[in-house]
Amino acid sequence: MRIEKVEVKNFRLLKHATLLLEEQATVVVGRNNSGKTSLTELFRRLLKDTTPQFRLEDFALPVHADFWTAAQKLSGGESLDDVRKALPCIEVRMTFRYSATEELGPLTPCVVDLDEACSEALVVVRFEPRDGTLADLLAKEGPTDAAIDLQRDRFYRALQDRIGKSYGCSVHAEDPNDSTNRKELDLGHLRAIVRADIITAQRGLDDTTARDRDVLGKILQDLFDSASAEGADKAGKDLIDGLTQAVDGIQETLRSQVETHLQGLLPHFEVFNYPGFNNPDLTTETGFDVARLLQNHTKVRYPGAHGLTLPETYNGLGARNLIYILLHLYSFFKQFQVAPAAPAVHLVFIEEPEAHLHPQMQEVFVRQLEVIAKKFAELNGGGDWPVQFLISTHSSHIANSAPINALRYFVAGAEAPASSWRAARIKDLRAGLSGKAADDLKFLQQYLTLTRCDLFFADKAILIEGTCERLLLPVMMRLVDAEDATAPQLASQYFTVLEVGGAYAHIFDDLLTFLELPALVITDIDAVDGDGEACPVAGGEKSSNACIKAWFDGKSSKPSDLVAYVEADRVKGIKRLAYQIPEGDGEPCARSLEDAVMLANKTAYGLQNVPAADLGQRAADLAKKQKKTEFALKLALGNQAWSVPRYIAEGLRWLARTNAPESPAPPQPLPPPAAVAAAMPAATGATA
Repeated sequence: MRIEKVEVKNFRLLKHATLLLEEQATVVVGRNNSGKTSLTELFRRLLKDTTPQFRLEDFALPVHADFWTAAQKLSGGESLDDVRKALPCIEVRMTFRYSATEELGPLTPCVVDLDEACSEALVVVRFEPRDGTLADLLAKEGPTDAAIDLQRDRFYRALQDRIGKSYGCSVHAEDPNDSTNRKELDLGHLRAIVRADIITAQRGLDDTTARDRDVLGKILQDLFDSASAEGADKAGKDLIDGLTQAVDGIQETLRSQVETHLQGLLPHFEVFNYPGFNNPDLTTETGFDVARLLQNHTKVRYPGAHGLTLPETYNGLGARNLIYILLHLYSFFKQFQVAPAAPAVHLVFIEEPEAHLHPQMQEVFVRQLEVIAKKFAELNGGGDWPVQFLISTHSSHIANSAPINALRYFVAGAEAPASSWRAARIKDLRAGLSGKAADDLKFLQQYLTLTRCDLFFADKAILIEGTCERLLLPVMMRLVDAEDATAPQLASQYFTVLEVGGAYAHIFDDLLTFLELPALVITDIDAVDGDGEACPVAGGEKSSNACIKAWFDGKSSKPSDLVAYVEADRVKGIKRLAYQIPEGDGEPCARSLEDAVMLANKTAYGLQNVPAADLGQRAADLAKKQKKTEFALKLALGNQAWSVPRYIAEGLRWLARTNAPESPAPPQPLPPPAAVAAAMPAATGATA
């Protein structure tokens, strides 16, 4: 039994987002501010908080206007049903998958369909208006004859305090095949089905020795609680009994030896002659709470030398972080194990596990989670631990070492065409690359694993041929940016560089489209003659470059035609192809980066007086004598007052000004109330 799908509506950036979960571990990736943290926060409120509460700010921005629409309907005399339908709600729909042979346990009340072939159960949670609250929720503030903008501003300010009073959570089970077939439940039913635990990104593992932060020791408290719970196994209870007896013995010794000395610290109240005291003297009693003793006075230490132990803060942050995660996972497992009624699913969120971990440790993390789950299940007497991990990360090492099928890509863009509001979409790489050939998928997985590229976290991508381009790209980018300081500067944008070569660049086409990344592919024209031998572009019969042939599929890839194509032919949506073209009218076309640099800098290479008819061949002959890496290093580290080849310069300018579609600038915040706005200049001046 597992959670198969989660659908979220109207929560922050998650206007309408669907997340498919893997059986064991799902890895969430994406750029900053794309909704990943919102997902964790939503589950924390629904499954961890005593009473889930949401504020106006938690509603997706595009639906804020619906509150005013509902208020207008109410004041206009429309029916309460129509008013309620106009109001937004935050909704979570969780689909559970089960097999016909397993016990349903706490999921039983949620199976409301009569279809024996159906193996799904659907639970819906809605944060919606309570009955009888519409009038208070939608009451307008101030004079009704005021300007409509003023009325609306007053309404929204009052609404912030009304949401918590008028809205509440409702839960129901729904037939997956018939939305009218429902069964009312409560939040307790959902929490009986799903247990959620979260390891947050902020773990308090600061590298500080000025004040010890023994965060690992505090986890012992949770393990103690689990071992002493009613459902704990006998071995655990025996350990707790032994610990309690040891503390009781210490307590009795301390009481007899210390209380006499403590008595001398207390004043005798009879000297104050205070009326009403029959016995004005005080006595002391020293006691220990074994649970609090573990939490507040027990530290995790590490073996040293000569009997000396070292404090927790003396260990490296990476080791402490890993131990912290493992201890928490063990604590979560023990709490699941001793629960009076075991939940059907244990959902564990792990935020940014890469903190302080070196790359090699990051790479094995996701794979080791499956091993850990099996080990813990063995501790459960061989019983099942129905855990599903949801890992959010900004680490290319974790993302690229996870199976492609397990990746979920969060991308935030315009909520609708021409909309100024942003909304997140969750894209499933399994579905997005379903049409890919098996060999291509295998290549992508191997490439991502080997190169650790930041493709899942960048805003733009540059695909290049090889080492020479990789060494020169930063310099060429800087030179192109410097040509026009008023133009978008590519060097200040978030891009990733993939060294893939012309033979493989086209394999990334579907992935780049799926990720919605503007991409520049820099490759070589690779002109060959009729026998397939390399030759000057002017005499070439075709291009041997696989990327160029795939790009112009159905069109001519003859070098003379490639040179004649205009920029529009080299652009497809938010992808652009860049290969060698002449530096100017009537000039020869280079075949590789090296001779392209020479033709763009004729004087530097002694080509300024070469006849036009011989220029291309002379540059090609000179380029053949160069060692690629040495050539690139001389350019990159030497005098950088040289011209970037035209085909690369035009491509870099295009990429600098090209953004992903549906990526508007963030909306401006609502202006503060007049009284606050009036005070802001004074406050700013006071702190300047």
